[in-house]
Amino acid sequence: MSVYRKLGRPTTQRLAMLRALTTSLLYHGKIKTTEARAKEIRRLAEKLITTAIKEKDNFDEIEVKVKTPKKDAKGRRMKTDRNGKRVTEYYEVTKKIKKDHPSRLFARRKILAALYPVTEAPKPGRKNRKPVDMAKKLFEEVAARYSSRQGGYTRIIPLGARHGDGAEEVIIELV
Repeated sequence: MSVYRKLGRPTTQRLAMLRALTTSLLYHGKIKTTEARAKEIRRLAEKLITTAIKEKDNFDEIEVKVKTPKKDAKGRRMKTDRNGKRVTEYYEVTKKIKKDHPSRLFARRKILAALYPVTEAPKPGRKNRKPVDMAKKLFEEVAARYSSRQGGYTRIIPLGARHGDGAEEVIIELV
């Protein structure tokens, strides 16, 4: 008996498809797919969410001094003349950053290895796309929402047979 569903695809294609569907589920919160795929996605997504819950508070917050360039009204760096050279002006800022403990860093890398990189769609009137840190989203948003639950983070809702090939379609969503 097989440990997992093969979904009629070679290993590399199957893993890529499951990785993409899991990424979409965790980013959007719900997706529409076939029942067999949904059951495989559930396994992967719930493991990632459990990992995020276990490591969500495992960090130290430290203060760091950072040099930031001074900028003018148009957002360009301000430069001054020093010894005949044009040099950028800086000022020091104290920032608080989160420094992961080794186990949280390992969990972050495990999450990032299991998911594809996500870029947010640009807002109307803008051209550049903003990358989304899925590990940060899992640690801060998803883990905070499910920290009181003991598993069962996804729900599969049946929709019926697909018109073209009769495959059972479902919606899988985060509870």
